[in-house]
Amino acid sequence: MHYWQGEWVDDAAADKRLDTLADCAQRVLAGPPPGPLVVLNACDRLGRELLDPASPVRERLVARLREWDLPEDEVQRTFTDLASALDREALERKVLRELGDLDPARLARFDLREPVFEAWVPVGLLVHFAPGNAPAAGALSALEGLLAGNLNVVKTSGDDSSFTAELLAALAEQDVSGTLAERLIVLRCPSSRRDWLVRMCEPADAAAAWGGEEALAAVAELLPAGCRLIDWGPKLSFAYLTADTWTDGPTLAAVAADVCRLDQQACSSPQVIYLDTADKAEVFAFAERFAPVLAEVGARTQPREPSQQEWAEITNTVLVTGLEQHLGLTKVIEDPDGGWRVLADTRSALRASPLYRTVWVKPLPRNEIAAVLRPMRRYLQTVGLAADRPDTAALARLFVGIGAQRITMPGEMLSSYHGEPHDGVYALQRYSRRVDVQLDKRFRTDACLDDLIGSRELPAPRVAITGKGEFEQLQGDLSRADVFFHSGGSSGKPKLSAFSWDDYHEHMRFGAEGLLAAGLDPSTDRVMNLFYAGHLYGGFTSFFSTLEVMGAKQFPMGAQPAAQLEVAQSIVDHEVDTLVGMPSNLFSLFTEGAEILGAYRGVRKIFYGGEHFSQRQRDILTERFGVEVIRSAVYGSVDGGPLGYQCEHSPNRVHHLFTGVHTLEIIDAERDEPVGPGQTGRLVFTAHTRRGQRLDRYEIGDLGRWLAEPCPCGRRTPRFELLGRTGDVFRIGPNFLNYRRFVAVAEDFGHTGALQIVLGESGDRESLTIRLERGCAPEDAAERFFAGYEDLRTMLKLTDLVSVDVELLPVTEFDHAAGSGKLRAVVDTRTRNT
Repeated sequence: MHYWQGEWVDDAAADKRLDTLADCAQRVLAGPPPGPLVVLNACDRLGRELLDPASPVRERLVARLREWDLPEDEVQRTFTDLASALDREALERKVLRELGDLDPARLARFDLREPVFEAWVPVGLLVHFAPGNAPAAGALSALEGLLAGNLNVVKTSGDDSSFTAELLAALAEQDVSGTLAERLIVLRCPSSRRDWLVRMCEPADAAAAWGGEEALAAVAELLPAGCRLIDWGPKLSFAYLTADTWTDGPTLAAVAADVCRLDQQACSSPQVIYLDTADKAEVFAFAERFAPVLAEVGARTQPREPSQQEWAEITNTVLVTGLEQHLGLTKVIEDPDGGWRVLADTRSALRASPLYRTVWVKPLPRNEIAAVLRPMRRYLQTVGLAADRPDTAALARLFVGIGAQRITMPGEMLSSYHGEPHDGVYALQRYSRRVDVQLDKRFRTDACLDDLIGSRELPAPRVAITGKGEFEQLQGDLSRADVFFHSGGSSGKPKLSAFSWDDYHEHMRFGAEGLLAAGLDPSTDRVMNLFYAGHLYGGFTSFFSTLEVMGAKQFPMGAQPAAQLEVAQSIVDHEVDTLVGMPSNLFSLFTEGAEILGAYRGVRKIFYGGEHFSQRQRDILTERFGVEVIRSAVYGSVDGGPLGYQCEHSPNRVHHLFTGVHTLEIIDAERDEPVGPGQTGRLVFTAHTRRGQRLDRYEIGDLGRWLAEPCPCGRRTPRFELLGRTGDVFRIGPNFLNYRRFVAVAEDFGHTGALQIVLGESGDRESLTIRLERGCAPEDAAERFFAGYEDLRTMLKLTDLVSVDVELLPVTEFDHAAGSGKLRAVVDTRTRNT
């Protein structure tokens, strides 16, 4: 049976479908690739299945693997290694290291100062010729093909037990999106079935193949002109021991373990042990010392059984080597039961071993390394180097220089780290194409061309919503967290949010793309960063990094409420034309520095975060100071990261969603169900790439609604309008009042400064104090509030237990969050729950 895009088919059906492979490729590859995140989610679920002894998936695959006649310990180790290879964290690191992004096919700007868009896209139809001696290699190659977005056709040998097909089918079954199955075809056929091989390769864009030179040449003959051959060709690996290590017991045991593991079937297995000597006697003496160590280590694991042809090669090699003993050139030491063989040879030439725990011992003084090994550079892979610290550094540089790809310690030759290149290259790059699109000034604010095509939101996970007050529940595992920030604390107790460095850099990249869309031009604008810093708050730091990503000219001043005149003069002195900061601080800067900035009129752009400008404040900044652009720098939070961005057509409080980072749901205020079109609800975010801590269906604390009409900017990413905080509504006396209504009334009567509500109590009486910034409000402000806010008038008629006052203060005397400097909208000093 064969696996064809989610179906099991017999020979006859597979034969018919091969004639349609070109049409199949055209149909599948015409759509967008699924993206690595889809693959990562499926791999993570399958990896857990493989580690569960009771899993029927594992039981089925173990049975298939045992049909390869592998030793039982190797069967179990294969599943452990597979689960490790499928681990989400390992695959994330691999994709990031090799392709630079968890959405590498996204056509985005590499340099935000130029309208040039680049991406890694699938190579297309990728045929994999799976090796017959490594059961998992074909499936893992197809997995890499999926991560790169290709349509993968895997040709396994006729002797394959269907392990490869069943493993890939199990992976497709774990994919909730259903997109991986259509990119997987596994055909089980012998290499002699040439008609199948020709039809398989005819529409191929690339072919990955393992084997010796003859096998690779045979594959190359099948490929049409222009088809890329990705050869994982024959490689030789060896151990190299200096004089101060070749008598060390643990070192010899480590080399023996490398020889015995997988019975030298891996390219990284040592086939030769080189000694840093020209003395023949040392070579023979070492062979005598090493043989019992190899016997002891080898007894711990069951060896594979060579085929008759492989036994013939082993026997022939040992026989010829034994005859050369009479010439004083060699010495053979072997297990009487045939379990292992040590072949000492006084000639230095690199020579392949017949494998199955057969290892050469040869002399190679370091001054002859280049002469002996450089001619074999095409075949060199791993060196297991045992030497002291100075020699290790010198010899590692020498081996790399003459062609070796990997240098490890003995005992680690078959190990690897996540994201390690294979044979000196990255597989995902070989399975991809790097493309670029060069455009004109029409795209000066576009960071990603795909946003003009459609939204690529991932579905939200099927878990319960986590409220803002339950944020700590999302921090069960912080093992990957590197960077920690406190939230500003403007709407409650500050929360410590955890990010990995990858999270941080990814967020800064998207923040930079949002600022570009909002109108900041990194090639010309001179930007002063006036966000608050310190107290673990991320405002200043984040925008410092964001502007760095953009390559913008930055003056990192930081918020200086007590020195606004100095800041204003610095803006003039340095010809700053763009400001980023908090609205309350920025408006205070223009108020206090009105004379300086009014005469300058050089600030053209303001990008703000954390709060909002009132319409009256916008009018003053535009009319009195000549500011041309006042726009949100980003909609985000410390716990959630960057959530949305504005474009040049975005009204106040309207944002596009950062679909590359988040999925947004707008949920009914009373029920955990989506709201209808245009209805107000709670904003619930899921961060699909968050590593430092989990962020699944997190209620951010804001209210909003979807906007269905298309944006004039042309972007197809979802748009939403912010409609205040869930904490903006508070209860006092018998009534519920809304902070936003107070702001709206104040704007109507011409108030241009800050506004804050303070709730207090004294005995049985409650108090509501409306703080207004001194100098920005009329004397009859209290009467204006009573006249403009009906619910406030009604409350005072219903009870005499609530007092309402207006207090005029300098903005510096308002309550601000200690970390962010953000103005706290509602300050509740009451002790009882109201």
